Order: sequence, then C-alpha cells, then structure tokens
Amino acid sequence: MYGITFNGKHSYRDFGVTIAEKNIGYPEKQKIKVQVPFSNIEYDFSEIYGEQTYTPRPLSFTFNVVERHKLNDTVLINLLETQLSNWLLGSIGKQRLYDDSMPGYYYLAEVEGGLDFDELWNHGKLTVQFTAYPFMISELPEGHDIWDEFNFELDVAQITDFEVNGTLNVVLYNVGTPNLIPGIETSAPMQIVKNSITYNVPTGKSKSDEFRLQSGENKITITGNGTIKFLFYKELI
Repeated sequence: MYGITFNGKHSYRDFGVTIAEKNIGYPEKQKIKVQVPFSNIEYDFSEIYGEQTYTPRPLSFTFNVVERHKLNDTVLINLLETQLSNWLLGSIGKQRLYDDSMPGYYYLAEVEGGLDFDELWNHGKLTVQFTAYPFMISELPEGHDIWDEFNFELDVAQITDFEVNGTLNVVLYNVGTPNLIPGIETSAPMQIVKNSITYNVPTGKSKSDEFRLQSGENKITITGNGTIKFLFYKELI
C-alpha cells in the first residue's frame, strides 16, 4: 500500500494509515535584484557566487486515521493519532523522507510546525507539513552500473572512476539542478584542472567546497599516476 517512509517507519506498514491527499511543493528561486535609480534597468545578483539558490520546499501529507480492527472505538483512534504525532515530530533535524510514488529518490525533511488533526468520532484525518531541502536526492551515485535501476528519462550513463597514467582528459555530467561537491578518492596525490583552475587532491578520500561540478557538462584534466574516483548524487527539483 502506498505511503511514506520517515524517521525509521512506514506510514502504512507500521501504522496502517493510508494517504488521502499529498502536495509536493516546489522551491522558489531566491532572487537578489537591484533597480538602478531613475531608470528601467535592473541588475540580478542572484548568481554572484556561482549558482542560483533556492528556498526550502514544502511537503504536505494528509493521512486517513482509522483503527482497522475496531472502527467504532474513538479511544483507539486518539491513541493512533498520538502514535503518528510522536513519529512525525520525533525526528532530530532533517531526515530522509521516501515517497513510494517516486522510487530511487528521497527528500531531506523535518516537521517544524504543528500537526492538524480533524477528528470525526471514530476516524479522522491528520495533516502534516514538512519543510524540506529544495531538491530530491538520488539514492544511487552517478556512474552506478545497476541496469534495472537505470532511468532513461532522468539518468545519464557515465564513468566516474579512472586509471590515470600521466595526463587524462575526462568529462563528468551533473544532470541535476544545483552545483554539487563530489567526494574524491585517489590512490596517489593528483592534480585536477577545471575551468583553468588547478586543484591539488591528496591520497585517500577528500572533499572540498572549492571544487564543484556545475549543472551539465564538466570537462576536467587529471594529472598523476594511479586511480581516482568521483562520488556524487543527482539532485532534482
């Protein structure tokens, strides 16, 4: 039965409630504009640091709260509502939220405000509002070779680990919306050149806020001797 997984439990399998309604909201672009006085000219500084930023996205679910074994017992309905409220409000910080209707992706979400429970004697409806990270995130890393999980509409087949002997030119594709900071794992120190900027990569696992993959095609030159692997996950609106 369709539902959501959050904070370690599934809405139907663990509580027996179904979803009456859902609303997957969209993030909004955070625009920073300056109007030139006494003119019709307007400057947009939203991407002054290299990328467009977005507001958190709202997610809303309404559950049918019905005690399946004793439909006329209003006490059990209130006990079930209490269980649901503690489950939903009991997370610490943003947690992974899986929507069964979008397999392979998850949201990072948290219930920050209260819940709305509309009780009708022996049943009711519980509405919960989540505040989520702007993008849904792929469970599988880019470059995975699990054929049954490949989505021809959203995925791109690419190689993300390489054998380097001297200098190697490669292309990495970020098919998501925001810029991504990939994890890098190397068997020896290497240098990466991207957009005429040189990055020194140490042996082992590393990650740097300075090295980002822009949305789309990223041409990279790698210099060194050994293996290198890039680990990143697609993020979509």
